[in-house]
Amino acid sequence: MTEKVIETMMLTKNYGDFTAVNKLNMDVMEGEIFGFLGPNGAGKTTTILMLMGLSVPSSGTAVVGGYDIIEQSREVRQVASILPEYSSLYGELTAFQNLNYIGELNDIDKSTREDKIEELLKIVDMTEWRDAKLESFSRGMKQRIGIASALIKEPKVLFLDEPTIGLDPVGTREIRELIIQLNRKQGLTVVMTSHLLNEVQMTCSRVGIINSGNLVMTDTLANLSNDVNGLGERRVEFKLSEIPKNLAKNLEGIDGVKSVTVEADRLFVSGTPESDYHVSKSIVDHGAVILIMRSKEYSLEEIFMKYYEEEN
Repeated sequence: MTEKVIETMMLTKNYGDFTAVNKLNMDVMEGEIFGFLGPNGAGKTTTILMLMGLSVPSSGTAVVGGYDIIEQSREVRQVASILPEYSSLYGELTAFQNLNYIGELNDIDKSTREDKIEELLKIVDMTEWRDAKLESFSRGMKQRIGIASALIKEPKVLFLDEPTIGLDPVGTREIRELIIQLNRKQGLTVVMTSHLLNEVQMTCSRVGIINSGNLVMTDTLANLSNDVNGLGERRVEFKLSEIPKNLAKNLEGIDGVKSVTVEADRLFVSGTPESDYHVSKSIVDHGAVILIMRSKEYSLEEIFMKYYEEEN
């Protein structure tokens, strides 16, 4: 049975009169890639810093990897790692030297440290550049070394704050594939923030949306897509050989059908799943041939904007 690896309880952070995170109740399950979404200033980074034990909540608390973030913050940092939006690695040091320094900071003995570094360089596909200085690397290469540095203490949870920001399409794809590989092969739990909603949609199994410090919702992308038009309602696209006269009007009279829209040779029917059979039968009865029938799938951007606009 999958267990919660992160659980927040009324987690709150105030800066004077400003509430950055407000009574956050959220959980992340072991072994999932969780997308944490929201506009700039929504509270994403503040939440991650608290979950890492690097910032003390004003009230409430959370458990990460079985440890309380307030009472056991040191233990939290032993089981969780973070790759911040802008890595703090050293450009004048080589890839190996950077990782070796991080290993020393984590009290990993020399022989174990060196073996681990070689293994990590292989995992992030950077062995060829182990002795090259970081200042000569592209941003994508630096991100790979940053991820390796976060993995050196073998964490249970990895927080990634905007991991693909500033990368070109190739670098973005490579980092995305690396994150998925770490999750699938090592069972690593990943929590990532990102403004690139398309990347989140291709990477994450579940998402949470935060706005102005308040958690708007958490759910799977499939469930969120189903909810965009309302519970139990969806939009189906039909491509027909022709649009017979009065077809749209007749379809509107079918139980469960909410609306019918005609666009060129396409028919869009919003309604309940139970109405699909009757809609299809009516189309055929009118003498048209159904060339394509498919349910409308909503992008994460459409989902995000719906909940963001409702919250505002």
